[in-house]
Amino acid sequence: QVQLAESGGGLVQAGGSLRLSCVVSRHIFSTYDMAWYRQEPGKPRDFVAAVSRGTTHTDYADSVKGRFTISRDNAKNTVYLQMNNLKPEDTAVYSCAAGDLPLPRTYWGHGTQVTVSS
Repeated sequence: QVQLAESGGGLVQAGGSLRLSCVVSRHIFSTYDMAWYRQEPGKPRDFVAAVSRGTTHTDYADSVKGRFTISRDNAKNTVYLQMNNLKPEDTAVYSCAAGDLPLPRTYWGHGTQVTVSS
């Protein structure tokens, strides 16, 4: 039973944009805060952004502030990550997670690959 399912990854040129989506099981989405993380091969998973259950609070890694925006649609049980002005160093597998702030990580999706070419 898939509880978190990401989509929207792909290959984009530097300076381009992508929007990632993560559809979440209703009982998880209504209970928890949500976050996005990313991981490059051979490196630890890094926090990217988080949004509170009530959407009143958001938090971002310094490396993505001003370029990425996290949001959630409570009617669709979906959390989004709008990524603008992408850079090659943004290349990674992006995963959504549900849990409690400041670092939600109780439940995880399988991830979606984002590749930014220079």
